[in-house]
Amino acid sequence: MKKVIVISDSFKGSLDSGTIAQIAADCIPTFFPGCQVIGLPVADGGEGTVDCFLKAVGGTRVTVEATGPWGEPAAAFYGRIGDTAVVEMAAAAGLPMAGDRLDPSRTTTYGVGQLLLHAVEHGARHLVLGLGGSATNDGGCGAAAALGVKFYNAGGRPLCPWARRFRKLPPLTAPGRRRGSVGFP
Repeated sequence: MKKVIVISDSFKGSLDSGTIAQIAADCIPTFFPGCQVIGLPVADGGEGTVDCFLKAVGGTRVTVEATGPWGEPAAAFYGRIGDTAVVEMAAAAGLPMAGDRLDPSRTTTYGVGQLLLHAVEHGARHLVLGLGGSATNDGGCGAAAALGVKFYNAGGRPLCPWARRFRKLPPLTAPGRRRGSVGFP
């Protein structure tokens, strides 16, 4: 018996990877009768990442209201697999959510941090974060702010960390860092 394995990412804006796998399963046997078709949807960390994880290993999709890339409320989600949460950046800061407002200096990853925080507050002990499909360019500072990191301008006033405001930030430090720990220099 012949076997075809179809592993495809989405075709951005037209077909998700699960649909591509299904089309292949429906069409390939027409040309190769009796052929076994195995479809494995994949994603690159952007749109569809959570769905691919859930299809591959099970789990549940958790819907949460979060802040979208332009600061507006948005219906977002993450996947829950046991004590692991799978978050895709695109669910709260994705390019499709920006519409025709394509200015990454004015968008935020704040909603991504809200998803991470929600997952931890609801029992997640492990986090998988897919970084793809983003409409943002804030280096994750918005997500860090949602998780409690405070940003201040040179005058000591609180500052919402959007990319266009980075030039107003003084050098960042991580007080109390242990040797070998990860943090800002």
